[in-house]
Order: sequence, then C-alpha cells, then structure tokens
Amino acid sequence: MLLSEFDYHLPAGRIAQEPLKDRAASRMLVLHRAEQRWEDRWFRELPSFLQPGDCLVLNDTRVFPARLYGRRAGVRALPVGKRNPKRHEHLSGQVEVFLLRPVAEDHLTWLALVHPGRKMNLGERVRFGESLEAEIIARGEYGERTVRFHGEGDIYERLERIGHVPLPPYIRRPDTPQDRDRYQTVFARQTGSVAAPTAGLHFTPAVLRQCRAAGADTARITLHIGLGTFQPIHTEVIERHHLHSESYRIAEPEARKMRRASRLVAVGTTAVRTLETVAHSGGLRAAEGETNLFIYPGFQFRAVGAMVTNFHLPKSSLLILVCAFAGTEFTLAAYRHAVDNGYRFYSYGDCMLIL
Repeated sequence: MLLSEFDYHLPAGRIAQEPLKDRAASRMLVLHRAEQRWEDRWFRELPSFLQPGDCLVLNDTRVFPARLYGRRAGVRALPVGKRNPKRHEHLSGQVEVFLLRPVAEDHLTWLALVHPGRKMNLGERVRFGESLEAEIIARGEYGERTVRFHGEGDIYERLERIGHVPLPPYIRRPDTPQDRDRYQTVFARQTGSVAAPTAGLHFTPAVLRQCRAAGADTARITLHIGLGTFQPIHTEVIERHHLHSESYRIAEPEARKMRRASRLVAVGTTAVRTLETVAHSGGLRAAEGETNLFIYPGFQFRAVGAMVTNFHLPKSSLLILVCAFAGTEFTLAAYRHAVDNGYRFYSYGDCMLIL
C-alpha cells in the first residue's frame, strides 16, 4: 500500500488552535461500519451508544512539560584526540530540547529532539536557568539526540517548574497556563507522555458517570506517548515503515474487567495499539513492556470492538490505523464529510465514534 492512498485535503482553518470551554461540547461523527453510514452527533451523547457489557478502555498516561528552552553553555572537556582546539567555553544561542522518553532508570538520560540540532555536537551543553544543565551524549537515526541532565533534585519536579506544555507544531501559538489543564485528560495519573491521548480530552467526570450509568465499565491502561505515535512516515510503501517503541502497562485488575466485557470500546489509538499488542501476544492479561505495533489495513483486530478517536493528520500512522479499523474508503469519505461540515481537527478538535 502506498502512503499517498491515505491523504486528504484539510484547509488550515479547520485545525483547532484552542480547546473548547466545555470539554464535552465537541462534535462527534458516528461511523456505523456494518451499515456504511455516519451521523453527526455531539460527544456528550456518547453514553447513549453504550450498553451493558461494554468496557471503555482509557489511557491514563499523564503529559509532562517536555519542551524546554535553554541556551548553549559550551563543551565539556573531551578526551585527548577528540578535542577541537577551535572550540571554547561560551554562552550563545537559544536551544529547544523536546524530551521524548527516558532511557535510564534514574530518568536523567533522555532521548530528545534538539533544535537547532546540527549545531549541537557531542559534548555540547545546554543550560536551563541556574540549576539545570543537559549534555549531548549521543546522536540518533532520525536526528534525535541523547541528553544527560546534571543538577540537584527530582527531574520531574524541575520540569514542572521550567518546562512548557508540548503542544504539537500545528497549534501555532505558545503554550499558556490553561494548556496545563486542558492538554491533559481528567483521568491522567501516570506521568510519562510528551503528547496527550487526545480522544480522552473530551471526557468529563459527568460523562464518565453517565457511561457507567448506561451499564459500561471502565478500565485503565497506560501507554506513554513518545516519538512512535507522531513520527512522520518516511517511506512511500507503508509496509516498510517502522514505529519507535513506546512503553505500556496493564494491571491485572484492569485486564480482568476487559476479559469480562462483551465489547471493548478503546478511547484513542494508543489504547487500540496497547490492547492489540497484548491480545496478539497471549490474550488480555496483566502485561508490561514496549510496543512498536504499526496497524495498517489488513490487520486482524482481536480485542477492540469500537473506538473513540480524534481526526488525524493526512498520511499519518494514526489515520492509517483508523483506516484499518473502519475501511480506507469509508474513513476518507467520512473525513471529507467532516471537512465540508466544519468539524474541528487534530488535538483540540472534534472526534469520531466508530462502531
């Protein structure tokens, strides 16, 4: 399959730049796969589509302020033979460090995107205020850098103080204090994501209560969202694409709820990938590990019976996953309907319910 088969036209004005005042006020395009039809509804109507025996599966990952702004602080003393006599200690140039995921148990070493990356060589240091500094210690395949933090205190506490909400690049404004709340689900618990599981942003405590009143149970899984979820696809033949790994966890009490359910309603593509990873490796059970599962048309779904999801970028792995679940032609026709009828797209936008 070619990447160009998963394209659609989206006017820039359809990309939501701000969250709605009321989380549950989003529109919801309901797709009925068996009947090949859709209907325009509102998200707060979601409980009316649920029934006893359903289980809503929620990703309870919590976004942390992963975008840091600092200044170049020079180069450490490299071993003899690796030194460049033309380089010296200096302060110059703003640097953006976008943390992706920790790669050491002490959470001081991270995989990151660094801008401007080409100017940042091994041994280069970035200073964030007076108390925190990071050193570039390795380069990655797609321009990533491995950085090592130096400083006192818990790294996540320091990130909460100096970090910025990692809004995606299509939201063309600086983050605000409001984003610390709104770019976070109401059921977020486990810190570790650099992007929100955006299908969950529509839920309020009241909507969750109404879902339970309709007879649906809720279960929580955790998948920490990193580069794997939003990395661009670099090949025209999609079967050649490989996702970066992301860590997940399912506790046994939550797995037990899911095994009892007659239908799993996954809230977001991250919940879908987690459930299908576990279902394809021995069934729904307590599990912990990493997944790079790339779902594209032809994939056999073993766990997920319905899905809540936002509208995704053209030619993205997320859109391709939705096409695998609902059918490519049907999905893209529904997207065209959404564009023509004023739906709001992407992270702060409206959503779909696929039945």
